[in-house]
Amino acid sequence: MGGVELLVAAEARVGEGPVWDERLGVLWWVDITGRSIHRTEPATGVDATFEVGQEVGAIALCESRQLVVALQDGLATFDIDTGTVELVCPIDDKPGMRMNDGKVGPDGHFWVGRMAIDEQAGAGSLLRFGVDGRASTVLDGVTLPNGLDWSPDGQAMYFIDTPTGSVDVLRLSPGGDSVVRRDPLARFADGLPDGLTVDAEGCLWVGLWGGWAVERLDEHGRTLERLHLPCANVTSCAFGGPDLDQLFVTSACEGLSDAERAAQPAAGGLFRSSPGVRGLPARRFAW
Repeated sequence: MGGVELLVAAEARVGEGPVWDERLGVLWWVDITGRSIHRTEPATGVDATFEVGQEVGAIALCESRQLVVALQDGLATFDIDTGTVELVCPIDDKPGMRMNDGKVGPDGHFWVGRMAIDEQAGAGSLLRFGVDGRASTVLDGVTLPNGLDWSPDGQAMYFIDTPTGSVDVLRLSPGGDSVVRRDPLARFADGLPDGLTVDAEGCLWVGLWGGWAVERLDEHGRTLERLHLPCANVTSCAFGGPDLDQLFVTSACEGLSDAERAAQPAAGGLFRSSPGVRGLPARRFAW
């Protein structure tokens, strides 16, 4: 496994949700509480930041020249040419909530976690948005719905509710509209699981909040490798680059004391590594 380099010293408050855009050759990612979307060109290290006006949990690629954005108030579109954000599917049924991590699934839906801003236990849910913008609740009673992804064959769905300290496997109903079984795959003693991605070999890469690392797990939950980072709060990761053989890792500096910030000057940065395996292309939402 290769080492880790700091690609962008972004000082993101809560960097999250990296997505590789193979059409443009850029990495999109968000700063949740920094209320912004980042567009990074790995070849040059140039990073552009777009303010969106409210907390942004996740983004996903679309078939058109836009992103779908999970904002605090609902789903929005982001025009990649103009940087314009437009709220198109507002959600106002519960006050004090915000979106968190999300991805487009094999079914073409945009799956997004929703949580209480004050992280109230059990107040969160896992939502599934269709291309009509309508949301259905697939799983409720969670606290901090976070990383999610699927096995290469699409049969296993991996899901993290961070306070549980576990990566779980969800088995869905035939229509994919409810969870019929939820089994723990792996628990972590060193840090809390945050975001995750699945590589082309079916292994999981999990960012560890407070763990200074990304861990690679096999499909049975066994740790295969540990990629060390120079900051404690590692949030998420995604494969990218022309050959999908680069691992991009986001991090956070929010909540660190002045002493911790001084000891972790790279906290909130975007990192890159060459782990020796390839990832899978990001799915696009049909907007």
